Formats: sequence, structure tokens, C-alpha cells
Amino acid sequence: MVSHSTQLLARTIRIHALAMVHKANASHIGSCLSMADMVAVLYGDIVRHDPKNPQWPQRDRVIVSKGHACAIMYAVLAEAGYFDMKLLESYGANGTIFQGHLSHHVAGVELSTGSLGHGLPVACGLAMAIKREQRHQRIFAILSDGELDEGSNWEAILFAGHQKLYPLVALIDYNKIQSFGTVSEVLELEPLADKWRACHWHVVELDGHDHDALKLALQNTHSSMPTVIIAHTVKGKGVRFMENALQWHYKSPSAEQLQQAIVEIEAMP
Repeated sequence: MVSHSTQLLARTIRIHALAMVHKANASHIGSCLSMADMVAVLYGDIVRHDPKNPQWPQRDRVIVSKGHACAIMYAVLAEAGYFDMKLLESYGANGTIFQGHLSHHVAGVELSTGSLGHGLPVACGLAMAIKREQRHQRIFAILSDGELDEGSNWEAILFAGHQKLYPLVALIDYNKIQSFGTVSEVLELEPLADKWRACHWHVVELDGHDHDALKLALQNTHSSMPTVIIAHTVKGKGVRFMENALQWHYKSPSAEQLQQAIVEIEAMP
């Protein structure tokens, strides 16, 4: 059954992200909420890491290519113990290291991202080094669905499959909404799973809010080829007025909306 700790962690980081985006009058809360369960399971049950030693050589690496969803990553890293929770209050402020796109100046962040299509190619290089050196580590790369419009990703997908980069696990936050419309309107990706299979990846499709399914898939990645987890998610998951709504790619919740959102998140299972 689902670990209570990961469910609680997912609710907690959602609330942190909502408060951070509200205070900073920032964007991308919908993108944060859709991937909250993925990162809660990763950091709650899967990733080998040491918050007291962020540069531990034997750690797994998490590369978040969708760097615009940084608030949820800062939140989960704070909950993991990488830095004081109070530092989240500086999110988006002038002079802070907690920038509006993911910054490697923050402990626990492997790569500054935000310009889409860069995370997976870097993850390929890291996985190639691990394979060559026969180290027991994994590289997790979290991608948005919209950034699969970028050609650099498909070069990396071809490369990883050809090189049999088994340490590499890609997770797609497939919430079906990107910056200017639905994925199907902007640039259709389907048949997405078949495309990855054709590039010699092991493909798992699942509900990206199902902690049991996520944990099982992440514990059973392929031993001789890269794995991609196509996680079907809901943009704005957990807050009814944000769910599947394009405007929450950009909008910041008002004080009243923040309180309503927190009530709804606290009521999640």
C-alpha cells in the first residue's frame, strides 16, 4: 500500500508551493501541482541522496528539465533537509538564490534549467558516465510534455536508446497542457509511447498521481535499456479551480484563492 509519508509529503509541498507562488506573485503553480506526487515518491522512497552532503559522489541525480516548476522542487528539497524551511519565504525576491526558474545555487539542485529541452541531453551524459564506470547509480530526468516539442529531446532519446543507457529514467509530466494551449492543439505527441519504444526505450504508462504505481515503476526500471515513465497527470492537481485550466500556467493565486486551495489540498487523501 501507499506509504503515508509520501502522501503527506505531496500535500505538504503543494501547500509550500502555493504559498511561495502567492507571496512572490509568480507563475507556474499548475505545473508544480501536477508533478508533486512524482517528486514526493522520488524523494520519499526512491532517490539515494544525502541532504547533509549534497555532493556525495554516490548519489543518484535528479535533473528537472521543466525548470519553471521550481517552487515544488525547492519545497521538496527543504522538506528533505537540504536547507532551512524559512528560506522558501525568499522565493522570487530580489537577490535570492531561489529564482523563478530552477537554480543550481540551491543545495540539492543538480542543474539550472528553464530553457526547455536541455535536461534530458545532460542526463544522457551523466548516465553514459555511470554506465562506462559501472557505478550503481541512477539518473532521473523530469520532463514536461510541452518540451517534447524540442528537437534536442528527440536527439537525446535516440542517443540514449542506441547507447542502452540503463541508468537513465525519464519521467514525463503528461498533464496535456502547455504554455499556449493543450498539447493536442499546439503539437500532437501521440502515439507517444510508441515513439519512445521505437527509439529502444522501456516504456511504462501510469497515473502520475498514484503513489503505488509510481513507486513500483521506479523500483523496477529496465536493466539493459533506458526507462521512460509516461505519467498521466492533471494540471493544477488537488485544487478544483486550477485543475485542467490553462490560465494557471501563469496566474498567481490571490489571498482568498490561496486559502481555498490550502483547504482543498489538506482534504486530499
